Amino acid sequence: MSEMIINTATTARQVLQQQVQAIPEELFDIQPAGFNNTIRWNVGHMIYWMDKYSPLIFDATPIVPDSYETLFNSGTKPLDWTVAPPSKEAMVEMLTAQLSRITELTPEMLGEKLSAPFDLGPFHFNTSGELLNFILIHEAFHLGTISSQLKVLSSS
Repeated sequence: MSEMIINTATTARQVLQQQVQAIPEELFDIQPAGFNNTIRWNVGHMIYWMDKYSPLIFDATPIVPDSYETLFNSGTKPLDWTVAPPSKEAMVEMLTAQLSRITELTPEMLGEKLSAPFDLGPFHFNTSGELLNFILIHEAFHLGTISSQLKVLSSS
């Protein structure tokens, strides 16, 4: 089962990377009507959350700059930004670095118990694989939001 999670995570991150690369950067900061955030925010949010939980899943040091928390944590929005966000190129580089980490995972790593059970709202995780699976679901929601934003922007 863990091998399937790794394959899914690799594929999902490759799809995300390809989608992000295909979006013109001039669309990254337009907030379509009916949306709380922009494409740049959604991409940064996915990068931030994968990085935030990397120490639990990969036993790895976070790699994103501290500004990602200020810009892309839950509850943030571009209208409140006081620092410049990362460029599309910098975000693609982060996605690539995270994909590299994912490809280094082994099924054994995902089966390992977390040092302490981890609760996120109503959700409870005991293993690295459970947490990675949740992150993949979370990313799928945000990729869907980006797709919807692109549809709205292309119809305008």
